[in-house]
Amino acid sequence: MRIKEYIDHLDDARKAKLGEVVRFGIVGIIATILQYLVYLLFLLWLNHSLALAIGYVVSFLFNFYASTHYTFRVKANAKHGAGFAFSHVVNFLLQQLLLEAFILLGVSKQLAPIPMFCICVPVNFLLVRFFLKR
Repeated sequence: MRIKEYIDHLDDARKAKLGEVVRFGIVGIIATILQYLVYLLFLLWLNHSLALAIGYVVSFLFNFYASTHYTFRVKANAKHGAGFAFSHVVNFLLQQLLLEAFILLGVSKQLAPIPMFCICVPVNFLLVRFFLKR
C-alpha cells in the first residue's frame, strides 16, 4: 500500500497525530542541526559543556516558537512557556549528562552530540507534547 493510500484510510484523529509527528520531525531536525552547528562553532573557543549550553539556548528559542506555532499549533502563553521550559530543562540536563558520558567513553567532542541527540530527541518529543497538549 502506498503512503497516500494509507493516510487516506486514517480517521481524522490519527491524521492529526501523524501530522504532529511529521511537523515535530521537521522542527526537530532544524533545531537539532542549529544546536549542533552552534555547538561546533563555540567548541572552537569554549569547553564542550558551555558550547552545548549556548547551542541549546539558541535551539530552544527557535524550538519554542516553531513548536507552538507550527508543530502543535497551540497559542504561546505563560502556561505553555512554563511547561515547555520545564521539559527543556529536563532535556538539557539529560543532554549534558549524555554528552559527558559519551566523551568519557572515548567519543570525540565533535561527534559526541550525535548519539546524545539520538536519545534526547525522542525523549524531548514526549515531554514537549505532554506539556503543550495537556
